Amino acid sequence: MVAGRKTRRDLSSSCFSSPLGSDPLSSHLLGLLGFATFISSLLLVSSVFPASSRLRSLRFLLEICSLRLHFLGGCLVLERISLRETWTSAVMAPPIETPLKGFSSSHSSHPPLNERILSSLTRRSVAAHPWHDLEIGPGAPNVFNCVIEISKGSKVKYELDKKTGLIKVDRVLYSSVVYPHNYGFIPRTLCEDNDPMDVLIIMQEPVLPGCFLRAKAIGLMPMIDQGEKDDKIIAVCADDPEYRHYNDISDLPPHRLAEIRRFFEEYKKNENKEVAVDDFLPASAAYEAIKYSMNLYADYIVESLRR
Repeated sequence: MVAGRKTRRDLSSSCFSSPLGSDPLSSHLLGLLGFATFISSLLLVSSVFPASSRLRSLRFLLEICSLRLHFLGGCLVLERISLRETWTSAVMAPPIETPLKGFSSSHSSHPPLNERILSSLTRRSVAAHPWHDLEIGPGAPNVFNCVIEISKGSKVKYELDKKTGLIKVDRVLYSSVVYPHNYGFIPRTLCEDNDPMDVLIIMQEPVLPGCFLRAKAIGLMPMIDQGEKDDKIIAVCADDPEYRHYNDISDLPPHRLAEIRRFFEEYKKNENKEVAVDDFLPASAAYEAIKYSMNLYADYIVESLRR
């Protein structure tokens, strides 16, 4: 073989140049021996281990049987292979050697692209839904997890797409205003508008949409949006040293509350939509609102399971 060239067989077998691996008959015998060992061990596990631990034992056996020994320069080398490769080496001839140019030895440690694609396609995984899969947190309703939809200072109205769980762009605000603070929702809650409970989180820095953080409720902003109840929880970031000591809406400066109120009164005016904001309520009202939304969500889940 020309120096500097690798073959497909070299690349697929991690380029072990051992005398034992270079003999086709030896490769067949090794593959057959490995497959026979796997079958005998499988029968042993099925007969010896109890049913409760059989699955765990089989998984361990699969890990053990996916290892192959090679002699390389007088040393014993352990190489991971798949069971499919063991079976193929026992019943099929080795692949035809085709020279491949331009491959270095560093490429041999990575599986071929088609195998990586097939591996990803065969994994059965479902993306987590931030509304349903993220826990509300053990400290609720006082301290809870909150998923950020809109960053502080943004004019883009992001919101949760309830079908996919992704954060989508709903619109750009029609008025010349930006969100005064990070805005999001509480997971595993439900309100009368069929959306999770909304939260405005006061903290030092903007947070990217899709992230979640720990928030502490300090008050409630009663709000009517186009004739429908749409209350907002006012909270502070529980892990922000500047704001985490706030416990009630009365701790905030009056001007901060005036800014928040004016934003929600004005941000839909150019859309010809009416929003009314009532007086802010203390932290106790926020706790009750969160508890109510948690119970409403639980009832919704129970009803869905019954269906």
